[in-house]
Amino acid sequence: MLDNLRSWTPRRWLAVIILVAVVLRVAAALYMGDTITDLPGIQDQVSYDTLSLRVLDGYGFSFGELWWPATFPDEPTAHWSFLYTLYLSAVYAVVGHHPLVARLIQAVLAGILMPWLTYRLAHRPFGQTVALAAAGLSGVYIYFVYYAAALMTETFYIIAILWTLDISMRLARKGGPPGRWTGWGLQLGLALAVTVLLRQVFLLFIPVLFAWLLWRSYAFQNRAVGRMLAVELVAGVVLVASILPWTVRNYLVFGTFVLLNTNAGYAFFWGNHPIHGYNFIAILPDSGMYMELIPRHLWGLNEAVLDRALLERGIGFVQADPLRYVVLSLSRALDYFEFWPSSQSSLLSNISRVFSFGVLLPFMAYGVWANLRRSLKNELFLLYLFALVYTTVHLLTWALIRYRLPVDAVLVIFAGWALVRLASAASRRNLFSRRQVAQSQSS
Repeated sequence: MLDNLRSWTPRRWLAVIILVAVVLRVAAALYMGDTITDLPGIQDQVSYDTLSLRVLDGYGFSFGELWWPATFPDEPTAHWSFLYTLYLSAVYAVVGHHPLVARLIQAVLAGILMPWLTYRLAHRPFGQTVALAAAGLSGVYIYFVYYAAALMTETFYIIAILWTLDISMRLARKGGPPGRWTGWGLQLGLALAVTVLLRQVFLLFIPVLFAWLLWRSYAFQNRAVGRMLAVELVAGVVLVASILPWTVRNYLVFGTFVLLNTNAGYAFFWGNHPIHGYNFIAILPDSGMYMELIPRHLWGLNEAVLDRALLERGIGFVQADPLRYVVLSLSRALDYFEFWPSSQSSLLSNISRVFSFGVLLPFMAYGVWANLRRSLKNELFLLYLFALVYTTVHLLTWALIRYRLPVDAVLVIFAGWALVRLASAASRRNLFSRRQVAQSQSS
């Protein structure tokens, strides 16, 4: 049996990993069922489900009652991902209001694409064995399984990030992009567009990504900066073209400029409000407290203007007490990197946390540390850049465990490397011990 497994090709192993990943995610989808319930960590699916039905009923992007974060009944909203809302609306338009169908589609796509993209990202710098280990970890990672069935942006967003990183790492190869720079630009632009339309926070990473690609092209690709600039120009045009319709829509309904979504101001305001003191509270004990924190005289503003007003007040909190902001941002690390069980969490949340991030964290840390120096000379450094920038953005604004999941999707690659490295060392040690025993017996 063992010899038979050893004879398997990498393609067969990857197929098995993908099959297991799909089965686990489909099981999670069946567990959540054909209704929308308020399960731990996935409350936003209630909003996406409600909003998608409103779109189908012809009311546009709006809610029929006062809704999070502070959207009045029948007033336009841009707080939620337009792309994901349209995905749900499209599914419901075909099969009726059956959340289970949307869950199953998402689960199958996630089970296939996440391990496959993880394999691709890991194979380039680390080789086949590590790539299979990383894909396996991605396939069974409990958080990924759980969120694959949740009707929220998380799963598609992580897949889009991995897709973007995969294209970027191929662009950064020593030989540089092939002559079809237009095709590369279209690929990168489409990946960026999908990622940003799912969650606009990724916009903050794009300048870093473009700068790194230019640096790579200058330093390691015979100074092919012009070709890389052309790729980025095409990608930028595609990205702008994908955002522009929503910018126009927002101006028409709000009467003011909103690039894409209205959530940055709310997040920065609540995340840095004096109610936290010097210790960030990830989730306030009563969800109604968030609305109560909004000054009464601002309630007459529409969602977009209110978002901008709250951002200004949030910046005011920082300017009034910079030291508190620094300490508060540092305290967010405890919520962002939490891996231990908590009495405030449900049993399901504790199991997911401990047996996913908690178990793999030492291997992630070891892999990141051990490969830091070598990453400076190859495309692996892009993974470090993404993890660092993305983590910093959330530590400076608002930190939740689910906001860390895109970073987890990158860190499982380093965990896979560490596990393979440790397994190889243990195998060599075992072989050495056997040789010693054999020599002692022969003598």
